[in-house]
Amino acid sequence: MDETLTAYQAAADRLADAAPGARQAAVDDLVALGEADPELRQPVTDTICAWLCTDAAEDAERRAALRSLADRLRPGDTPAWDGIGVDLSGARLVDADFSGCRLDGAAFADTRFHGATAFDGATFDGDAAFQRAVFDGDAGFTGARFEGDAELGRTRFRGRADFTGVVFAGMAWFGRGTDTWWEDDEAWETVEDIDPAPWDELNEDDPDWPVAVLIEDYQDWEEGGDGARFAGDASFRDARFDGPAWFYNARFGARATFAGARFAGRVNLEQPAVDLTGAHWIGDTEDGESVWPLGWTVRPAAGGDVVPDESVAPYTRQLASTDPAVRAEGLQALARLGDDRPELRQRVVDTLCAFLRIPVPFDLRAPGRTAEQSALLRLRDEAQRLLASRLRPGQWPDMDLFLCGATLVDFDLRGCAAGYADFTGAQFHGTTRLDGSRFDRAVFTLDGPGGHATFHGDVTFDAEPPDHVVLHGVPSP
Repeated sequence: MDETLTAYQAAADRLADAAPGARQAAVDDLVALGEADPELRQPVTDTICAWLCTDAAEDAERRAALRSLADRLRPGDTPAWDGIGVDLSGARLVDADFSGCRLDGAAFADTRFHGATAFDGATFDGDAAFQRAVFDGDAGFTGARFEGDAELGRTRFRGRADFTGVVFAGMAWFGRGTDTWWEDDEAWETVEDIDPAPWDELNEDDPDWPVAVLIEDYQDWEEGGDGARFAGDASFRDARFDGPAWFYNARFGARATFAGARFAGRVNLEQPAVDLTGAHWIGDTEDGESVWPLGWTVRPAAGGDVVPDESVAPYTRQLASTDPAVRAEGLQALARLGDDRPELRQRVVDTLCAFLRIPVPFDLRAPGRTAEQSALLRLRDEAQRLLASRLRPGQWPDMDLFLCGATLVDFDLRGCAAGYADFTGAQFHGTTRLDGSRFDRAVFTLDGPGGHATFHGDVTFDAEPPDHVVLHGVPSP
């Protein structure tokens, strides 16, 4: 055994010290040792993962090393390495392919995935941590199984995200991306080592969302800022959610389908573009009440099929359309719905806020715009005007605004009144008018500078600007 450990340590040292071009040989030596001695398989995996988390590896070496490791975690002609966990938190991975792999534990927090990423058919036997990860290309999880909790808070999917047929046996968390730890958690000793991926999103300054807080700081699931972001098409078709399906403050920038999905726990899916055709909910309220997009409901209410809600006509989910004209009709339908039915006004406001939280997919500062881009900005402007007009005296009193992370252009709330207003992480472009507005409580940051709003142009307040917001333009007065 001493000889085996000596050989393992020597191979690990060679991997750490090898020059480019010689590192794959060290990886191969480590893998061979793991093949020969099952007791070394987890240490070998840890060593390769730790090396992949450094800046030393070149792209070709990363691909080759990851392929060598993944091949051992995937059942095939040779027995797979059972009971192995991987920790690639903060790593930079290129064309990562874990399809069909079985992982006892999976830590991919803050990982940067470049190229196409595949977890199709993978099984996660323990919790899977992907919070704050960034997928620059397409991400495939079709047919995967999450036996523990799936933590994808504030994960950014820049290509297509395919979760078709996935089983979430625990919680499916696509909400805030902040870790919550007890005061005596050992993780605090290394919190400064966490290196989130740069916040290089179009039209957005980095809001400095926190990576961790004391567990007592967040009492509700709704607290903590931005959720997961899907820039391309997202599919959860025929997915099974055995626990809560939490998408609070998640953002879908393109088509999002949950057609045929099965929900068993608490659900939060307030995004107006979501398709729930053929979905089913069994009615579990143990963790709290569920929230569905306006225009969808459950029949019977205690648990059953998710169906179009004819009671909210004339709004018939027009905001889910890709046709700007249909979307414009939907905005007017929402206005009429709120005017006629006061009990639905807050839900209408929530839907308008969710629409404005959809990321703008082109650079607002770039010269010249296509007809499609101009049409989108007109729609967003109409949504802002509709919202502001209903917040003025004599209209819809005591409304709450949930505009966390929203992109707002020439936003004019002069003379408006509302209850609670959440502007954390919001990006204000053009000229912003907040003078004469009255809020029972307005927040522009989470706590201190974390999650701060940014004003990219001029802004007018009644008083001094809120603490910690970023001002690129000229504030008044």
